[in-house]
This record gives sequence, structure tokens and C-alpha cells, in this order.
Amino acid sequence: MKLSPGDTVALVAPSGPAAPELLDRAAEALRAWDLVVKRFDTACPTRKYLSDSDTRRAERFQAAWTDPSVRAVFAARGGYGTQRMLDLLDWPALRAAGAKIFAGSSDLTALHQAIAAHLGLPTLFSPMPAGALWDEVSAGHLRRTLFESETVLRGTGCLVPGRARGVLTGGTLSMLAAGVGTPEHRPPETGIVVLEDVGEALYRLDRLVTQLLRSGWFDGVRGIVLGSWSNCGDAEDVRALMLERLGPLGVPILGDLRFGHCPGALTIPLGVEAVLDAEAGTLTMVGGG
Repeated sequence: MKLSPGDTVALVAPSGPAAPELLDRAAEALRAWDLVVKRFDTACPTRKYLSDSDTRRAERFQAAWTDPSVRAVFAARGGYGTQRMLDLLDWPALRAAGAKIFAGSSDLTALHQAIAAHLGLPTLFSPMPAGALWDEVSAGHLRRTLFESETVLRGTGCLVPGRARGVLTGGTLSMLAAGVGTPEHRPPETGIVVLEDVGEALYRLDRLVTQLLRSGWFDGVRGIVLGSWSNCGDAEDVRALMLERLGPLGVPILGDLRFGHCPGALTIPLGVEAVLDAEAGTLTMVGGG
């Protein structure tokens, strides 16, 4: 599903708050792509780390998604709070609204998983226009993904060689681990997992990966793609940890694809089929992504 100039899109804040000037910047960035932007702002936080009450955030997301004029819903920024509103959404009503594009990352991993579980739709794990890491490179790649066909993503740092084909799933590691036991808990089964995170000490990354391993979440996985690990300690230590914990799965692992919490972050389509060639450092969308 692609966008065209003149399409109407929604800007929402399902997680943390964003300053009004950042929301203005986000809306202008999307308008610069010849999109019509509808803002579904939230501005009455009950806690300073939430953009609004759970009920209000759910209502605004629901209103954006079910608006018949809206073709895509963009999360303004991440933070925390998405999980708190998932049980307040009317999933049958969202399903009846038809297919939409959803774009966001970080805390929005919970919403990516929920949309996949309840609606069966692909989504975009992408930089967010009111986020701190929105820049020309990341915005440009998101735009190309939305309007054109970005079929091949290139990384470096093969940890385990090999090729694999499967449906892409995953996102921010800590959010995936936090989702274990919830209705949206979706093991990748025969898929390819993408993982990244920010601000987690090495031992915490170890604990998060171990939680997913022990829960059986990785059972049947066909390949793994690792993104950025900003402020997670020495990069070589992180790579060694991931090889130690995930290498025994015996699947191809690409160690460094530039997505997540980093400048110039790539947009990763979730819920679409792709081919991973870890040695060549490529992730190729099947059928154009």
C-alpha cells in the first residue's frame, strides 16, 4: 500500500507528549510531501510521561484510524504509554475501517504487534516526525518507502552467514519482551526478526533476550536482523552478546542494519515477506515491500 500526493494522513500521539512546536514541525514535514495532515492532538496529560489519559489517547487514535479520509496514521513520537491504551481500542471497528498505513517506532512496537495480531496488516517501523532523531536522511527514506518502492536495505556486520526468507516482525527489544503473555504476543514462527533498542545496559539486553528465548518467542525463527543499540554500551560487546545468545538458534544473523534509535534511520516494513542474505548484508522485500 502506497501513498500519493494529495492523500490525507493523520498525526497522533499514542505515547509520550510532544511540545506544540514539535507537533507543528511534524505536521509541516508531512505537508512538505504534498500530504493533507489531520492532527489528532492530545494535550491533557495525567502523568508527565504520557501525552494524555489512556482513554483520550485511545479515542484519538481510534478517531484517526476510522476517519474514512485518512490513508495513513503517523505516530508523532515514542516515549511510553502505548501498551496502556491497547485494551481500550475497539478492534472490530478498526478492522471495519479497512487497510491503513501505520508508521512509528520505539514504544509503538506494542501497536505494531497489536495491529498485526488484531488487524493482520503490515506496518512501518519508522522514524517519527516529532522525534529527536528525525533528520533529512531518515525522513527521505520514509518518504521513498511510502511513495515509491524501496526494496533492498543494506547493512554490514554478518554475525552468522546464510540466507532466509520469511515475514518481517519485531521492533524494540524491551517492548517485545514486555509483550510476553499479552493478547498481542506473536512469536515470529517462520519469520525474520528485526531487533533494536536504546539506553539499555548490556546486562539488561542479556535479560531481555533471555526472556524472549525462555518464553519460546524465537522458536521457528528463520533469520535475525539487528539494528542500532544507541547508548547500550560498547558496540562490540553488544555484538558479542547477541552472537552468544542468538547464535545457537542456528539461523542467519545480520549484525548492523541502520534502523531504530540512530541518525539516518531506515524504515523497516513489518508484516511483509523479505529475503535476508546475512553475508551480503541485504534485506530484500519480496514483491516490492
